[in-house]
Amino acid sequence: MDENLELRLIAEREEEEKSDLKRRVWVETKKIWSIAFPTMLTKVTSYGMIVVTQSFLGHIGEVQLATFALIQSIYVRFINGILIGMSSATETLCGQAFGAGQYHMMGIYLQRSWLVDGLTATVSVPLLVFASPIFKLLGQEEEIAEAAGNISLWFIPMLYQMVFQLTMQMFLQAQLKNFIVGWLSAFSFALHLLLSWILVYKLNWGVSGAMGSLNICCWIMVVGEFVFILGWCPNTWKGFSKAALYDLWPTIKLSMASGLMIW
Repeated sequence: MDENLELRLIAEREEEEKSDLKRRVWVETKKIWSIAFPTMLTKVTSYGMIVVTQSFLGHIGEVQLATFALIQSIYVRFINGILIGMSSATETLCGQAFGAGQYHMMGIYLQRSWLVDGLTATVSVPLLVFASPIFKLLGQEEEIAEAAGNISLWFIPMLYQMVFQLTMQMFLQAQLKNFIVGWLSAFSFALHLLLSWILVYKLNWGVSGAMGSLNICCWIMVVGEFVFILGWCPNTWKGFSKAALYDLWPTIKLSMASGLMIW
């Protein structure tokens, strides 16, 4: 009798452990997807915006398509890789501050990252301004090199858009609020599709229409994220602070190391 009771208790305990394991797996899975899904959605829709722009430029002309692909694949990927790496420093610093309960420091780290990454973007601007002579020097065809000088200038606002968008994404992700980034990115993608169709096909604005639509929709993401931070992150954003101007060197070192590792 005692033996049967003991076996029954053991079986019940094992069943409880299995049930508890399933519950814990489910809880952890939800946590993972709450971070992973918005990030995936952002990556897919952000890349989709580039594809949409490239498609509309392809309808304008072969030279425009080739030029956009050349600049986007060489210049923008090069600079974007550096900025993505440097924005990882924001994720590290904000994650540590959030875990330590130093919520006020997260906003300061974000502002420091804007300064450091913004300086990096500014240093990269001449690559886009002088794209035409650089491509000619490298032996690119005259027609494509000349077209590159026009299209490359449209990427300058996007450099600074990446500075703000990437760092704010990391800031929100550190506090499990990056869902807004995913939805804003999806909205921007849909708007870009519609706006490109209107500006390129209906108004015949050509390259200016396609690239203008891309810039507008990318900056909508930045504005949306900043509005969300102002209104829904009261503990981690205390407004602009002079403290962001001090102790920049640790942020610079970490940003440079992160940028080199990921690039």
